[in-house]
Amino acid sequence: MKRDFTKWLSTFRDSIATYSYYVDFEKVYGNVDGIKIELNILNSLIGSKKIKSDFDKIIHKYPETLKCIPILLAVRSSEISVCDENGSFIFDFSNNSQSVSDYSLFMEKSGLFDLLQNHLIGNLLDYVTGVETGLDSNGRKNRGGHLMEDLVESYIQKAGFVKDKNYFKEMYIHEISEKWKVDLSAISNQGKMEKRFDYVVKTENQIYVIETNFYGSGGSKLNETARSYKTLAQEVATIDGVTFVWFTDGSGWTSARHNLEETFDVMEHIYCIQDMEDGVMKKIFK
Repeated sequence: MKRDFTKWLSTFRDSIATYSYYVDFEKVYGNVDGIKIELNILNSLIGSKKIKSDFDKIIHKYPETLKCIPILLAVRSSEISVCDENGSFIFDFSNNSQSVSDYSLFMEKSGLFDLLQNHLIGNLLDYVTGVETGLDSNGRKNRGGHLMEDLVESYIQKAGFVKDKNYFKEMYIHEISEKWKVDLSAISNQGKMEKRFDYVVKTENQIYVIETNFYGSGGSKLNETARSYKTLAQEVATIDGVTFVWFTDGSGWTSARHNLEETFDVMEHIYCIQDMEDGVMKKIFK
């Protein structure tokens, strides 16, 4: 029986966010704790009347405090590149490899001396916790992808499959080919392209290669995803004993519904969260 695309799309969710999706506070606290001692040393600069000379003394006595400076500017890298009227410069905060005057110049020009000296903050531990919280929010996109992966995996398990026994996570084409002696050259461009599937389910007679994603917002990537998975499904269909299954969801698909519908019309095994809740896993994995 042919499914109704419009009805199917209407079940897509706005979000699958968990409480920890927004900020991973465990990670935030861990990052801050890793430099807690050094931050407390730098706390002595807050409100200093002689901040440059006090900074110089700290760097001479406690050079390990340098590693804290990038995070004060919300930078993860230990190296910071700067351009001014005199050219381009790289400041390395991973070790005491440059002169203290260089680091002092950076603190002045970047505004960090002003931030510390004029009591604009009260405590560097609190300040960096806020910075880490803001930076961690940038990881939501990756966490969103993992949320869908985790959700799909939970339904695979509910269907009775066991990890590393009859279902496998993150398998490359060459791993699938080697494990079950199947020719996947049709989807690897004769072995020139290496692709990793989110999951692989193995039943007695069939190998199911699975992709998962969730799009809470639109964008050009969705159209490309729909087209590429349509092509992938057609290529896999030429391989005996292998089936491609795509689990996707998210209100972002509304803006790319036409491309998704084209894929839906030609792809037998494309499902959403509602399908999983309705027990589709037990119906397709035979």
